[in-house]
Amino acid sequence: MFTLTDQEIEQYNDQGYVVVPSVFSGTELSDLDETIRSLTREAIESGEIEKVMELEPDLIDGEPIPRRIYNPFEQHEAFRSLATDNRVLDRIECLIGPDIGLHHSKLNMKPAKVGSVVEWHQDLAYFPHTNDDLVTTLIYLDDATEENGCLQILPRQHRRYFEHHLPDGTFAGKIIETIDDGQFGDPVALPAPAGSVIFMHCILPHSSLPNRSERPRRTLIFEYRAGDTFPIYFGSYIHEMEALTHTLRGQRARYARTGGPPPMIPDIPGNAQMKSLYTLQAEARDKQEA
Repeated sequence: MFTLTDQEIEQYNDQGYVVVPSVFSGTELSDLDETIRSLTREAIESGEIEKVMELEPDLIDGEPIPRRIYNPFEQHEAFRSLATDNRVLDRIECLIGPDIGLHHSKLNMKPAKVGSVVEWHQDLAYFPHTNDDLVTTLIYLDDATEENGCLQILPRQHRRYFEHHLPDGTFAGKIIETIDDGQFGDPVALPAPAGSVIFMHCILPHSSLPNRSERPRRTLIFEYRAGDTFPIYFGSYIHEMEALTHTLRGQRARYARTGGPPPMIPDIPGNAQMKSLYTLQAEARDKQEA
């Protein structure tokens, strides 16, 4: 069994994250690399880009550049294999117990030179649940450095929500408070070699800088939740997200457990669809700068 050490569990509980280096080998990642290339190529050639991925806003040498692959768990067995690998699930079990569900998945591409910035935010602000036993699990598919936009976090800030709404009530998809000026501690960058896995509490504030290097910084993300952690329904897009959930270990509970800080509910008008993080943050920046 691939367990976390007592020290790693203590760090997760105290600081909101733990990094386990080099969990997956170079061979495993090279096999996945070909899957990603094939998936993106076929989507572009078929004209069904919007079903598979989101693109960077600007073309590079006249070519579209993938920014994010949607729901990779649903797209290919190679991603499902990683999501259900014992090296991941055993460690997730150490954090949230034996009943484990997959809430969603995504693959952030962070291409060389153009990889978009991701501003400070908290994951659970997008999809509130009855408790906070969700673990954002990030697998670096490339060596991650500060130059190519590795993850950065604010340790110990996973026990409260920060404001994610603009003064006009619009959900910004990002924290609008000033939080990186030292009043909540100093941001910590998390560089690590390819194949490393970051286990991060779902309320921990995090961000990443643009990729200014010549190398990509792809990150495969799986959001796991405990079997008695249920979504709070406040809009139609929650139904769509739940259609993509899976029980991976144990079983789903009959009764929901409540706990953690009172969940923040994003203000999404009527039956409007939740926009992507990148779109929400860009629109919020435009409003703030207007």
